[in-house]
Amino acid sequence: MGTSACVVLLLLSFLLFSIPMATSNPINETFLQCLSSNSDPSIPISKLVYSPNNSSYLAIYNSSIQNLRFLSSDTPKPQFIITPSDASHVKAAVICSRVHGLQIRVRSGGHDYEGLSYVSKIPFIIIDVSNLRAISINISDNSAWVQAGATIGEVYYRIAEKSRIHGFPAGLCLTLGVGGHFSGGGYGTLMRKYGLAADNIIDAVLVDVNGRILNRESMGEDLFWAIRGGGGASFGVILSWKIRLVPVPPTVTVFRLVRTLEEGAIDLVHRWQEIASNLHEDLFVRVILGFDKNKTMNPLFISLFLGGADKLLPLMNESFPELGLERKDCMEMSWIESMLYFGGQENKSLEVLLDRNIQDRRIYKAKSDYVKEPIPKSVLESVLMKSFYEVEQPVMILSPYGGRMSEIAESEIPFPHRKGNLYKIQYLVYWKESGTEASIQHIGWMRRLYSYMTPYVSKSPREAYLSYRDLDLGRNNIGNTSYEQASVWGLKYFKNNFERLVQVKTKVDPNNFFRDEQSIPATT
Repeated sequence: MGTSACVVLLLLSFLLFSIPMATSNPINETFLQCLSSNSDPSIPISKLVYSPNNSSYLAIYNSSIQNLRFLSSDTPKPQFIITPSDASHVKAAVICSRVHGLQIRVRSGGHDYEGLSYVSKIPFIIIDVSNLRAISINISDNSAWVQAGATIGEVYYRIAEKSRIHGFPAGLCLTLGVGGHFSGGGYGTLMRKYGLAADNIIDAVLVDVNGRILNRESMGEDLFWAIRGGGGASFGVILSWKIRLVPVPPTVTVFRLVRTLEEGAIDLVHRWQEIASNLHEDLFVRVILGFDKNKTMNPLFISLFLGGADKLLPLMNESFPELGLERKDCMEMSWIESMLYFGGQENKSLEVLLDRNIQDRRIYKAKSDYVKEPIPKSVLESVLMKSFYEVEQPVMILSPYGGRMSEIAESEIPFPHRKGNLYKIQYLVYWKESGTEASIQHIGWMRRLYSYMTPYVSKSPREAYLSYRDLDLGRNNIGNTSYEQASVWGLKYFKNNFERLVQVKTKVDPNNFFRDEQSIPATT
């Protein structure tokens, strides 16, 4: 892609005018010139680059930070934020960051639990791909191309525009950016029927460390394997995914049942552990443990069934009669309406799926566990009736496995948590007060709960879900981390797949350019 010296000069002049910081810092000036020289001149990058001296910089930086724990004045900020609208802008950002010794953090939805998509302690830039959000649905071959900056709500909306009997097995938080969500695995109410989002990716486009724009064929099967559940940010910048759409019935059924401790809720949770992973694959029953508005512990059973209530009731009466599900508890709707229901937007129009700001942003800390044997009733009682009352807003979300999740081999993609798991726990604690003291209190509580649960969850390794990023599991020094250091957390996230991920990383990014506190290391 060539251009005349006059065009380059014109573009550079506009950059220097648009970004005041560039006029006072030669490094910044040459970085900006590099961006212009390496991107498509017909789509100027100048209006898409923001430095701290730009009036829009902070608004853009803060725009998709979902964990307010990282929205503080002392959080390290990037030297530039680039909001590309074209693949050539991403290519230029990679090339120029390498030349100028800047680290890259890639942000799609900003949901990274530890802020790794927008925080770094060494000089860095953010590539915020939220402008890359095109979605192309092809019902004739049951596929779609989705750019990395789209949210999962936008994906669901565009599918529903074309068909009410197609869906996709991804998340329930509607503002998740698909760039990170799909590359970490991605699960939701269809997981027992169709597996993860990453299990249903059939092609991808990324920018590699050399600035090449590659698809599945040109990147090769090893790299394509790695980015589907191994975390794309360790290997390049994901531009888009091609996904396989899945069939859903015209009518699905949902229910939401609260059971109090007086009604034997702990017995019901204990029973749920024994049967949830063995239910029919069309039935997903999740348990949410937390307080209601009156600070009362009332476990919630929330479910999606791929079919009508007339089929659901016999299944529940046979498999889980203790729950006492009745016809009046059931609501029939379309699958797309069920996504609104689970996303906390029930009874709203489908257009709410296009709102990138509908989810509340709060301060929180999270962890994860996998459970292979039912947790004793006495432990559940201790957690729910004692530990939970020590903090402001604790939550445990129990998501059932089994079904399709048990049929896919652990090595099929990097995500290894398959057969043998009854369910996954997501631990969360929210708090309102900002500041160090409140963070220490609540994070300390979370660590104590996690320690208490050690005997009752997976072992050797104690498994964890990559997309529920947890730096307590161990972090690297953002440099030349050894395989042994990284394996502390790598084996928890990936089990035996970690070694293959390291091999792929070493092949495609031997100098470890794409890195963060828990990225896949390269070996020499």
